[in-house]
Amino acid sequence: MKTTTRSGLKFIAAIAIFFITLAIAQGQSPAQTDVLTSGSIKDQMKYLEEKTRIYENFRAIREDMFQKLIKNVSDTMSASEKKILILTSGTEDLNTKIDSLRSGLNTVQTNLNEMTLTKNRIRMFGIEVNKITYNTTVSIIIGGLIALLALGFIAFKRNVTTTTQTNKELQDLKNEFEAYKKSSREAREKMSMDHFNEIRKLKGG
Repeated sequence: MKTTTRSGLKFIAAIAIFFITLAIAQGQSPAQTDVLTSGSIKDQMKYLEEKTRIYENFRAIREDMFQKLIKNVSDTMSASEKKILILTSGTEDLNTKIDSLRSGLNTVQTNLNEMTLTKNRIRMFGIEVNKITYNTTVSIIIGGLIALLALGFIAFKRNVTTTTQTNKELQDLKNEFEAYKKSSREAREKMSMDHFNEIRKLKGG
């Protein structure tokens, strides 16, 4: 008899907590619910954690808020994947430019080595020029190519770093969301089973 009474009290307390949580969620101001619209995923999870109640180690979450969070996470992951595709495409373009610059640099260097073995006067673009002038001009060209190659390498390295970081953040977000989704599902299933068992006990009593 005491066990039945205690079970009934637990069930009534669970129902009361559920309706209190529902009333608090429905009475939230627009500024609060804006978090689920414009806040970051971490802010949204923190918001749900703060605005829901725990009963016997299980958290009651409104279905519409839970579905909204799922949609927001899916949208965020889609946006991150698009960003990764753009960064990957940019990396490929930079690789092509770097290869082209490297090829041009090798060609100029080869020509320079060949020309240094010739006479003091060299024909350049159909004009005879002094060897020193020629070497200076070629050196300037090589310096410009090296500068462009260095800038391309820096941009490539920065792009690779950004892509790696974005991949890591996306993976962390996926792992965090899967864990959160799993725990929420298990909590809802456990709560539904507990309620069902409590109802059976009350009917049986």
